Amino acid sequence: MQLRTATRQKAKIRLGLSAVSGGGKTYSAILIAKGLAGGDLSKVAIIDTENGSADLYSHMGPYNVLPLEPPYTPERYVEAIRACEAAGMQVIVVDSITHEWDGKGGILEIHSNMTGNSFTNWQSLTPRHQKFLDAILQSPCHIITTVRRKQDYELTTNEKGKQTPTKVGLKEITREGFEYELTLNLELDVKHNATSSKDRTGLFVGQPAFTPSEETGRLILDWCNNGLDVDAEVDTALATMRTLTTKQNMRNHKATLPDYVQNHARLNAEAVPLYNSLPETLNNEPAQ
Repeated sequence: MQLRTATRQKAKIRLGLSAVSGGGKTYSAILIAKGLAGGDLSKVAIIDTENGSADLYSHMGPYNVLPLEPPYTPERYVEAIRACEAAGMQVIVVDSITHEWDGKGGILEIHSNMTGNSFTNWQSLTPRHQKFLDAILQSPCHIITTVRRKQDYELTTNEKGKQTPTKVGLKEITREGFEYELTLNLELDVKHNATSSKDRTGLFVGQPAFTPSEETGRLILDWCNNGLDVDAEVDTALATMRTLTTKQNMRNHKATLPDYVQNHARLNAEAVPLYNSLPETLNNEPAQ
């Protein structure tokens, strides 16, 4: 284990959009995705579980659609995400993630069809759901997820001791806690206005409701790019290391690098064999 200085690196956004039916999730996602892709919708793919709703907006530009039909298992979602990555997409819209949890062939239906101990069954299902989350969180693409919201209720006891259901707001139809995995989560109302319920970017927190647009995507893209390109710095450091002729030179060069580069796993994995192949010094020069 080794401490390092905190450094914000370039990032890929993990953006969630949630709304009730008719809240404009798909339309808003396409607009934001266009901004994230620099205005080029051909670099955007929509994984569509909403019965062809993505095709309703084809007049907006040449984005790509990957229809996903039942069963909505976590593995099929992962396969769809991988297919979009392999096609060179810059932005992937998963519209929606609700079906992975509460759809035909989704986690809840799988659980309800299992026999035996419920707790033991969840032990086998949770890793499957986690692989779905990991595919979203670890993708090299910008990811926008949409999720349905529904009225949530809780049982309250009145003065006569009778329990009655009481409305307590809207709830996202996915596994509890998904929002906490995201960089940014926007809640859309029936007029398509958005407010942030979580915002690590700082762009929208505390701001009044707004209508998502292509400009929203551009703002988010600027935030994503306003950081260090660590991979590029590692590439540059390795390129220099390959020109060095002694172990001492390698040590001296590495000492000049920022600690987030010095401690980068890829740099060390590639630098070690280079280092081991070199002599300590040349021409019997004393080691420093």
